[in-house]
Amino acid sequence: MEYILIAIVMLLFLFLIALKGYLDYRKELKLFSQKLDTEYGILPKREYKPDHFSRIQGYFKKHQDAFFIDDITWNDLNMDEVYKKLNYTYSAAGEEYLYYLLRTPVFDNALLKRREEIISYFRNNQKARAACQLLFYKMGGCGKFSVYDYLDYLDDLGNRSNMTHYTALLAVLVSVGILFVNLPVGLLIMVLVFIYNILRYFKIKNEIDPYLTSFGYIFKLLNTVSELQKIPVSILEEEWKELKHCAHGLNGFTRGSYLLMSSGRMAGSGNPLDILLDYLRMIFHLDLIQFNRMLKEVRKHKDDIDRMLSIVGMTEAMITIGSFREGNPNNCIPEFIEEQKIKVIHLYHPLLNTPVKNDFQTEKSVLITGSNASGKSTFLKTIALNQILAQTIHTCLADFYQTSFFRVISSMSLRDDIQGGDSYYMVEIKALKRIMDEIAADNIPVLCFVDEVLRGTNTIERIAASVQILKSLATRNCLCFAATHDIELTHLLEQFYTNFHFEEEIENNDIFFSYKIMNGRARTRNAIKLLGIMGYDKVIIREAEEMANVFLSTGSWQ
Repeated sequence: MEYILIAIVMLLFLFLIALKGYLDYRKELKLFSQKLDTEYGILPKREYKPDHFSRIQGYFKKHQDAFFIDDITWNDLNMDEVYKKLNYTYSAAGEEYLYYLLRTPVFDNALLKRREEIISYFRNNQKARAACQLLFYKMGGCGKFSVYDYLDYLDDLGNRSNMTHYTALLAVLVSVGILFVNLPVGLLIMVLVFIYNILRYFKIKNEIDPYLTSFGYIFKLLNTVSELQKIPVSILEEEWKELKHCAHGLNGFTRGSYLLMSSGRMAGSGNPLDILLDYLRMIFHLDLIQFNRMLKEVRKHKDDIDRMLSIVGMTEAMITIGSFREGNPNNCIPEFIEEQKIKVIHLYHPLLNTPVKNDFQTEKSVLITGSNASGKSTFLKTIALNQILAQTIHTCLADFYQTSFFRVISSMSLRDDIQGGDSYYMVEIKALKRIMDEIAADNIPVLCFVDEVLRGTNTIERIAASVQILKSLATRNCLCFAATHDIELTHLLEQFYTNFHFEEEIENNDIFFSYKIMNGRARTRNAIKLLGIMGYDKVIIREAEEMANVFLSTGSWQ
């Protein structure tokens, strides 16, 4: 009687623990739902670990079937930081699709208008938006790697057969049969078979357990897809039907999955049923057989899994864009025209806390001059970034943004390659060559950005080579934005480039920048004045100014 009472108390204790966990989970979901209503447009707080951006590239790497923003341009524009400003997602599928979206500009106005319809729908339908976001939150992440990495890892298992496991089952049945003929021999054979099966079980179990994470995320995906069907989203009616079709194809994957995916499997939970099932698994290899069957189904339906991830990820990405717009109200929908032209009003950069907004327009390649720290590089990055945003999330950080479709590529924040053995100049000319190769690769015009062209070599050759390279860019299927300190280029390239500049003012031994772009070439210099402001010896300042003035008047160094 005492043992029964103890067992009842233990079961009650376990039940209370499980109940508390369930109630805590329900409370967490309720608080999250409330937050979705009250904090729409507020960027979620999250920690970005060093490997975060390598982990979320899985979807992008699997779908590089068109033009994409290359690594140099992505790094030039600090796009990792821009991504963080846009990342309102809660699921791994949404995170990966958003990253893919930003790296894959499109050239189809109809596709962008379709995205706009979905963005607007969720902005105007709070109930549907919140219901979907709750599902994405429950879906969550998928561990240390992309789900696509996990799916690829499954290929490392090679072809797997259940024949050895069926042989193990047959051996058990044979030993049972021998019991009826010769009990001692039957018992001996049965013990040996059990020992062999158990040892073999743990060897194979250790091999497959690391791969169960991918199965777990597929189950999360299927559950999310099932729940999404219950949310009426008229704008995505066709996509919802497609989700249902893809999920139906994976019915064979879920059938009997409890044997493998049960949380109590080999967990030492103390649950009598789980203990019994564990012994059955060890002797009869039930979960190992199930793993091979599920693996076969995953391989057969990889396209269905990919399509579900695409639709779920796209849906969350569209909701995310709406959230970003809500949190950054100074934005506009870009206007696309056939003419190769850019016109902007009150354009700014999202990473600046107090950005200076600029108005600007051009139908011709642009050469920007100006003193150090006056805003040249930031302006180039602002144009490049907003062009990418226009062709990806259909959102620009401006009051007005009119443009054509472009392939965006840059050569800006370069550095020498110590490991590769390339000098800074070699890195530069390789980066510029890839721009020229990109122009020749397609008939869609290129929008390129070059900051301080060929700064890695001597003045005479830099001017000569820069003129020819920039002339070549401007006269091909390309709109080029280049920043330079070399005033000579503004004269030599005046036929091909429109000149703009940034200025500064120096008052009371201090320097002030307006960060406003102006017409024409720069007429001021501040490099030597900045030395004075920073406290350099006055003799250095005076003699440097004298040398510069002599060169400007005579054309030669003294």
